Amino acid sequence: MEKGRIRKVVIAGGGTAGWLAATALTHQFRELLEVVLIESEQIGTVGVGESTVPPIRNFHRFLQIDEQEFLRSVAGTFKLSISFENWRRHGERYIHPFGITGQGTLVCGFHHFWLDSMRRGMQSELGDYCLETVASRGDRFALLESPQVNYSYHLDAGLYARFLRGKAESYGLKRVEGKIREVRQNGESGYVESLVLEDGQVIEGDLFIDCTGFRGLLIEQTLKTGYEDWNNWLPCDRAVALQTESVGPPVPYTRAIAHEAGWRWHIALQHRVGCGLVYSSRHMSDDEARDKLLRDAAAPVIREPWPVQFRTGRRLKAWNKNVVSLGLASGFIEPLESTSLHLSMTSIVRLIESFPLDGIPQSLVDVYNATGRAEMEHVRDFIILHYHANQRDEAMWKQCREMGVPDSLKIRLRAWRERAHAWQGANELFRVDSWTHVMLGQGIVPEQHHPLSGGLSDDDMRRLLPAIRKPIDEAVARMPSQQEFIDRYCKAAPEVWAARPKVPA
Repeated sequence: MEKGRIRKVVIAGGGTAGWLAATALTHQFRELLEVVLIESEQIGTVGVGESTVPPIRNFHRFLQIDEQEFLRSVAGTFKLSISFENWRRHGERYIHPFGITGQGTLVCGFHHFWLDSMRRGMQSELGDYCLETVASRGDRFALLESPQVNYSYHLDAGLYARFLRGKAESYGLKRVEGKIREVRQNGESGYVESLVLEDGQVIEGDLFIDCTGFRGLLIEQTLKTGYEDWNNWLPCDRAVALQTESVGPPVPYTRAIAHEAGWRWHIALQHRVGCGLVYSSRHMSDDEARDKLLRDAAAPVIREPWPVQFRTGRRLKAWNKNVVSLGLASGFIEPLESTSLHLSMTSIVRLIESFPLDGIPQSLVDVYNATGRAEMEHVRDFIILHYHANQRDEAMWKQCREMGVPDSLKIRLRAWRERAHAWQGANELFRVDSWTHVMLGQGIVPEQHHPLSGGLSDDDMRRLLPAIRKPIDEAVARMPSQQEFIDRYCKAAPEVWAARPKVPA
């Protein structure tokens, strides 16, 4: 590098993380950077990241991606919530919605008023006061201005990578086909200087982005960065994925269905359904998991099941020397709350916010790593909550209920149990409403609530709750089914489905 200046970025690996990085960098630095992406058609991707969270819409606006074009290209559907089934106990269900619940005050959230109403004998469900929950119950969707709908997407991961590739190449990205045979480093600094491909090509660069998946070819195999394992809190270490035909219209939520040794996802797209079984290998064998998935999917199979092994945790440094790791190369938190794509997107935005065109100062690297670590630990704690707060009888679930949890989660649980207190930090993904719905859904009932709710008389409370609920019910009643909305807004052409990329087994 000339005086440490960054003029060429090399992305090692494709997949969703690689193409997200390629699209964002080429969109923002068209005249300032040369961006090269290396991938091999012979190397498969995990190919199961098909559910997202609402901030993807901000990321798309940042990249000037048209929503309808995107949804038609990825056979996408809309997502208002996650339906958690059998998590607290078998046969129970609750919804974690993306929207705002009720109307609170600056210092007293709505859930305090609702808890007080329940104490006074006014029976209802917290979800009755959330548009996204009520619409999810009826399989309805529409883009409303008042009240606004907070939503995300389900998408075909292979089609999404292809869509992003088209954008990135139109901005000037160069894609190189090939497998990486060797990583060459500077003998003094240890910085990566070039990648040697199997055909002998040498790809030099100034900054390298590792999107090589779990193997972490640059960040781990080359730089020996190290990994913090979270398996002691999150017991599942394997998944088996499957694609089936649709046997009904797509629902506007992801289904997360707990079973004796983990849980199963069900994601409805326009042209098919993505299914998968996440499980602990100490409590279920691979053959048992495969058979259970095929049995529970209960639909004609499009693509035979394929296995995924993983270690839940994070790379000790997401950015080490001149290598930034993204996606699975930087760490993995199982897809229970659909955070994988989100974590890649926020990492890319952080990189662009402080991009080191004039060289890499250690202070920038330290801030990047500290921010990313805090973000992942916040997501980790939220996922642990689902496992820890349960009343199931099976061995894995009993182990999760009795285990110790991180101090950061312990503080949240105590604050909720004692006073129904929940909060969202400045850079945290999950809002107060998210913590509230999941903790109540998992059966954690607070001992007390905020005293300010006591300022309402019974008559005032009886007027307040229906006044909040009425416009929600009226809005949902006007919504079409999700299928009807998709048909007129973003229906993908059959040739899009037929041309979807194959994911090597």
